[in-house]
Amino acid sequence: MQKPIVIMIFGLIAAACSSDQPAPTEFEVTAPLYVKGGNSIDNMNTHLTGSEEVLVDTFPSHPRVTPAQGQAIFRVDGTDVEFRLIASNIENVIMAHIHCGAFGANGPIRIWLHPVIGTSGSQAANGGGAQDGVLASGTFSAAGVTCPGGQPLLDAMRAGATYVNVHTNDGVGGINTGPGDFPGGEIRGQID
Repeated sequence: MQKPIVIMIFGLIAAACSSDQPAPTEFEVTAPLYVKGGNSIDNMNTHLTGSEEVLVDTFPSHPRVTPAQGQAIFRVDGTDVEFRLIASNIENVIMAHIHCGAFGANGPIRIWLHPVIGTSGSQAANGGGAQDGVLASGTFSAAGVTCPGGQPLLDAMRAGATYVNVHTNDGVGGINTGPGDFPGGEIRGQID
């Protein structure tokens, strides 16, 4: 099988060299930033979208209609977890967390990622404006942090039983009025 490929490659090079066009000097290979199921025991990530939000209210209807999206990347060293949370096309971010919960279910907060990092925190001010890029990064300790039923947080993360949620609030009028105003969560991604 190798000979036809080699002959074809040499044929392409010869054809490129014999034309009036300059010969190619480099080539580009593209690969997705995130591959579902591509996580390992020490490297995990997730892509966040409005379609993964699990709504407890009936307005607006599911899924969340938002241009926002994000990426959360985790690197584990013992019980320390280094992370980076990127959020784009989103406004008025008030908080972001790791929650315990299976896909399609809501669950309790276990780690705050924004505006503070740790096992407890408080939200940022409403109406914070546009966010495009790194929302939060740092390191937290997962030592002693458990999900309901006593499962250690890192085990739950590795088992796909946790998710990242980014919450927004414009501070004007009611809630859930549209992008930038979803206090229950605008984008979510299951860590799997």
